[in-house]
Amino acid sequence: MESKSPVLLALLCFLHIFAFQGEAVAFESVPDLEKSMYKEIEGFPCVRLLNLSGEIGCSNPGRAGVTAPIVRLKDAKEFDGSAAILVSIEELESLFSRLYEDSDFTPKVAGVLVESSTRVQNDLNGFSPDVKFPQADFAPYHNNTFQWNPVGSGIMWKGYNFPVFLLSQTSTTVMEEVSSANEKSKGLHTKIVAEFDLVMQTTKSGNHDSESCLREGTCLPLGGYSVWSALPPINVSSSLKVKPVVMAIVSMDAASFFRDQSLGAESPISGLIALLAVVDSLSRHDGLGQLSKQLVFVVFTGEAWGYLGSRRFLLEHDLQSDTVKNLDLDSIDTVIEIGSVGKSASEGRTFYAHTTGASSTMNRTLHALQSAQSSLKTEGVTVKTASVANPGIPPSSLMAFLRKKPMISGVVLEDFDSSFSNKFYHSHLDDTSNINSSSIVAAAALVARTLYILAGGEDTSVLNDIKVNATLVEELVGCLLSCDPGLSCGLVNHYISPSTTCPNHYVGVIVDEPSNPSNVGDISRFIWNFLAEKTSSPLKNTSSSCPSNCKGNGEVCTRQEADGKGVCVISTTRYVPAYSTRLKYDSGSWTLLPPNASHGEDPVWTESNWNTIRLRVFKVQSSQYDHVILILGFIVTILAYMLIIVARAVIRKVAKQD
Repeated sequence: MESKSPVLLALLCFLHIFAFQGEAVAFESVPDLEKSMYKEIEGFPCVRLLNLSGEIGCSNPGRAGVTAPIVRLKDAKEFDGSAAILVSIEELESLFSRLYEDSDFTPKVAGVLVESSTRVQNDLNGFSPDVKFPQADFAPYHNNTFQWNPVGSGIMWKGYNFPVFLLSQTSTTVMEEVSSANEKSKGLHTKIVAEFDLVMQTTKSGNHDSESCLREGTCLPLGGYSVWSALPPINVSSSLKVKPVVMAIVSMDAASFFRDQSLGAESPISGLIALLAVVDSLSRHDGLGQLSKQLVFVVFTGEAWGYLGSRRFLLEHDLQSDTVKNLDLDSIDTVIEIGSVGKSASEGRTFYAHTTGASSTMNRTLHALQSAQSSLKTEGVTVKTASVANPGIPPSSLMAFLRKKPMISGVVLEDFDSSFSNKFYHSHLDDTSNINSSSIVAAAALVARTLYILAGGEDTSVLNDIKVNATLVEELVGCLLSCDPGLSCGLVNHYISPSTTCPNHYVGVIVDEPSNPSNVGDISRFIWNFLAEKTSSPLKNTSSSCPSNCKGNGEVCTRQEADGKGVCVISTTRYVPAYSTRLKYDSGSWTLLPPNASHGEDPVWTESNWNTIRLRVFKVQSSQYDHVILILGFIVTILAYMLIIVARAVIRKVAKQD
């Protein structure tokens, strides 16, 4: 073990590395002293997740922090003892493979630090920590070995009893300097070490699955709030026969090996942005209420974790919950899911229709897509039917519908045929550099015109007038996929007051009573307000602010969060809680329900609680050096004691002579 004593020497060594030379340092308090000794490192952790069968993700191995010298992977083999391994993203998969294959190397890994790079996407052939067939257990067909995601390594679905952090750009530079300093100081008595504070409550309590951690209160269920909206609003007071439903669905949550770096630009946020653009374009046209079918838009969250959003949505319908009141899923005519649509080639915007369901309905949907394509000839948009060699539809929310209603007809629109075009699926590298907004605009235009046709629209002039606002798409990309402007952009602030600037599309956890959406995340709140406004019918004779919380039939209050007043409109837009179908919230805690065959298998994903997550570095002496100092201290003490005895004897002798 490396020792932190003596404190004074550690302090001086640290200041030598991290403080400006020649600058006087004054300490007015203990925190000032600690701040000068330790340098906080910005990093994004891999955290512990659990389900009914075990645990995945990362955690310190025990109840305390982990401290180890920082070395590069190439130097770790020669290192005596455990170390914090600094690796590039290119080396990460091979490192984890080596851990499973080399038992002598495993004890050397106290933690892992992953470098960031702005050029890595161009240098990599791909990096996907998910498996080659994501969520194959939920596929409505038997071929679960098909490789939709050929570059998938599956490392995010394994458990690691050591901390792993993704470094920021600035922290990467610091750690590269630190590892070089440690390399040059071989044989010397000082080293720079990393201190990982990634202690998970489930690890401390010995909980290794969701059932035990929920029982002991050391974890919370993954979940959030999905949003659905009808265009035009559903007239609940009408005595007319319920219209068949044409439903457009997307997912809003992404996954990553690193919890707080889940952007998912291509998968699935390109589809989300396309859907919001579709709603915007269709909302500008009157007469949708006279069409023969009802348009419904649904944005699911939690889909990366066992499709918990879509599966809970279907369960809420079975339970006749108020969250899906007036929406008759038995009346669904067809479902169109917008998947990954941000990477179609610029020389020809080609999209692929992955189909399922009854041939008659399916033929109508394909015909509508072809008609929409024909109307977009000048834009160069092409739609093709996916290869018949595929086992079925790709991983998508539509799978949850098919498990519940096998005969439902649906299409998943993607920018790939037989394997993901996204080489960074469920990776922190799936950012804005991995998509182009013009591809999203093309997909949105195709879907918007297809929905109009499927809903019964036959007016060619109206069809040709349905256009997507490319500026809105560009703005949504900036708001939802970057920190600048991020959620502080004008569009988001028009609807809500966000709690943070940098967007992150990790699903999060359900904290309180799920039926009372009092703790809804920024993205869900923005989507709810956006859809509520775009799909609304304005009220007559109303003030600009929300009167009496909009208590009229079908009324909701939009934009109240942004200006404190809001606008009251008629809109069928609602939140739907998204969490495991096997969980029930009762008296302030979560209860695991018995399996229900009609709901299918449910992994019950949870996230461990923690107190603090922190990464910092400081400089220490080797234990051997401390031992030498200790021995020298003993020698000095003994010599001093002997000197005192001799001195006292001499003094007594002199005193007697006097």
